[in-house]
Amino acid sequence: MISSHKILVLVSACLLGEHVRYDGLHCKQNHPTLLRWLSENRVIAICPEVAGGLSIPRAPAEIQQNRVINIQGHDVTDAFFTGADLALAMCQKHNIKLAVLKEGSPSCGVTRINNGEFKGVKIQGQGITTQLLTRHGVRVFSEHQWHDADQFLLHL
Repeated sequence: MISSHKILVLVSACLLGEHVRYDGLHCKQNHPTLLRWLSENRVIAICPEVAGGLSIPRAPAEIQQNRVINIQGHDVTDAFFTGADLALAMCQKHNIKLAVLKEGSPSCGVTRINNGEFKGVKIQGQGITTQLLTRHGVRVFSEHQWHDADQFLLHL
């Protein structure tokens, strides 16, 4: 049950062990901060790509000049924007001001994403969902910034 007075945190579902990544796997985190938040019932999970209608598994996708294209050459931009819109709606519904999302993802990347050439080369940038949440005042951290996210939560 979600408490109406508790400060909630949006977290990428793959970081919680849900098999929602493009390859059908997860990247579960066991950081003490996350475990505490879970025990406090603060966490709301989302995978924007799945929320946007993409399947599990799915072809890898990368951002190419404001579009999201999968490795097969199909434009999946609409699904990424739909998922981002749903993540924002969830934040607005629950007054969420803090998110911890998966670094490197074309949806959730916080400081880096792939360069769009499907060669595993990372560049500075943000995923579609991170961009939208940030523009609407949600502070987004990656799974490498649990301590910073926890400190931010303490000041909300």
